[in-house]
Order: sequence, then structure tokens, then C-alpha cells
Amino acid sequence: MFDAISPIAFRLGPIQLYWYGIILSVAALIGLIVVIQEGKRYQIHPGFFLDMVLVGVPSAIVGARAYYVIFKWEDYRDNFWDVFKIWNGGIAIYGALIGAIVAMIFFFRIRGYNFWRIADLCAPGLIIGQLIGRWGNYINQEAHGGPVSEDFLRTTLHLPNFIVDQMNIEGVYYHPTFLYESIWNLVGLLLLLWLRRQPFLRSGELFLTYFTWYSIGRFFIEGLRTDSLAWFASNWLADLMKLLWSPMGLMFQEGEMSYGTVRVSQLLSVFIILIAICLIAYRRFRNHHERYADPIVSNRS
Repeated sequence: MFDAISPIAFRLGPIQLYWYGIILSVAALIGLIVVIQEGKRYQIHPGFFLDMVLVGVPSAIVGARAYYVIFKWEDYRDNFWDVFKIWNGGIAIYGALIGAIVAMIFFFRIRGYNFWRIADLCAPGLIIGQLIGRWGNYINQEAHGGPVSEDFLRTTLHLPNFIVDQMNIEGVYYHPTFLYESIWNLVGLLLLLWLRRQPFLRSGELFLTYFTWYSIGRFFIEGLRTDSLAWFASNWLADLMKLLWSPMGLMFQEGEMSYGTVRVSQLLSVFIILIAICLIAYRRFRNHHERYADPIVSNRS
């Protein structure tokens, strides 16, 4: 009988250290190292990126929590102080990105840098953080998809035992959506690393490509999950989301939602994809000539 991996890595007296926190810390560190190395090509001091993390991480945590609470307000309106109990769970990656981006718009301006230029440098680091961070969901046996057979995981997907066994939750096997998203992000990382050395790439386009790539994968993978934040929307919007997701139905069964008719992350993904594509087209139409390879200079230097 397989025993699930304990979410607690080790204890130091009364202090418990969780694998989830360790994995997120490693993910952030590796992502930061990648960003710092790329920044050196533009003579940007590593201290700038360390300051960026000190501002961005708290902003991301606040954004992630606020995003979750807004869409689960019925669980908190009568227990307001529970909003601050983040250790009980309840954060959202899109909220983290929104919180971090808002903070970075002001931070980069204060430091005299163009937002798009630094955001481009950060794009590979962001997707690295996400592809590693999803393994925290693996440890916690959370953010998974709907039920599947053991044979589907072992024979159809050819997954190793350590993944199949961890996806056995109280005798039921589930879609390892953490793995699907992690692999999608790994492919996205390779795409970004290739793109950033291409002479045709203009400023802002690497960051917008990151958002587009991530959102495409998130839209389809989200449809497999059973814990999605959702809301009750018009029938036409719910039908549109189902139509867009329908190609996945050729291979997978959509995960059941416990409430609502539209998954918030799917709707936001579609919105982000459209905005990113329009921004790339608009900036090119306006003859925006600054390229990714051009020097990055602070106007505060």
C-alpha cells in the first residue's frame, strides 16, 4: 500500500517546514538566477533584480490572495479575519501575476526603466517559477483534475510510479493537471529562450508571448480541474467557453464544477490572449522599432 508523501518536509521543534514552501522558494530562486544572468548582458546590476523581488513577491502574495477571496467572498464575508489566514490555503496564480505586474509598473518607473524592457527579461524566470512551483500541488495532492483509471495513467500516459501513486487520493486516481501544466510551461520556456535571441523580436513581445503561451495552456488544462474558481454567467458565455474547450473533449472528459457556469481562469485566459495579440499587433502597426536586443538604459542613471 502506497503512503502519500507528507506535505511536511521536516520539523524543527514546534516549527514545521512544508514542501510547498520549499518548492516555491527554489522555483523563485532559479527564476531569479536566470533573470540576473540575462540582465548582465545589458549591464544591469544584480541588486536591481533583488530589489525587484523584495517588492514583487509581497505584491504577488497580496494579489494572489485578493483574487481568490474576491471570487470566494461568500466564504469570507461572515469571517473577515479569515481573509488574512493565507496559511489555510486559497491563492491564485493569475492574482499573483496581476499583483506583481501592478507593483512592477511603479517600481520600474521609479528606477527609470521602461516596463516592457525589464518585463521581457523577467518572462523566462516567471515561467520557470511556474513550471517548478506546480510540483508543490503534486506534494499536496491538490489542483488535480477529475477521476481517471489507474490504467489511463500507467498505460495511456506511461507515467512513472511516483506520480501515479501520488495521484491516488483516498482510493481514487485523478488527472495530474500539475504535470500537464508543468510540461506545457517547460515547452514554453524553450520557446522563450529561442525567441529572445531572434533579431526580429521587438521589446515587449517576449513578455506578451509568455502570457499568451501560458494562458493557452491554462485555458485547456483548467477545464480538467474540479476545484476551479467559477461564477454564474450568461448562457451564451458559458456555451462559448464550452465550444472553445471542445477540442480537448476528443481525448479528455471535462472536470465537474462544484458551482458556477464559467471558470474564472478560463475566461481570464481568453481575455489575456486577445489583449496580448492585439498589443503586439498595435505596437508593430505604430512602427515600434525598439528590439529586444537593443541596449537597456535607465533614465535615472
